[in-house]
Amino acid sequence: MKTGYVYLLASRKAGTLYVGVTSNLVQRVEQHRNELGKGFTKRYRVHRLVYYEICDDMRQAIVREKQLKNWQRAWKIGLIEKSNPGWRDLYPDILG
Repeated sequence: MKTGYVYLLASRKAGTLYVGVTSNLVQRVEQHRNELGKGFTKRYRVHRLVYYEICDDMRQAIVREKQLKNWQRAWKIGLIEKSNPGWRDLYPDILG
């Protein structure tokens, strides 16, 4: 099975949040950043990768994504701030 990633994007610190899942984190975040598609992240300019988790497989990642999507906004902000208190864009880190 493929490794899965659950990620949170933000428009700015404590701004609009987006929760997603993918098997290729670099490619998917790049798509968001380049506004490929007409969806939520393009409309609200949500491009900053502020949090991600690595899951053993896509099934596990999808379960976690659904869990995070059901969380209250304050919980999501707490999750981000625990590992990334400055809301730094983590995209350069995942490029290697």
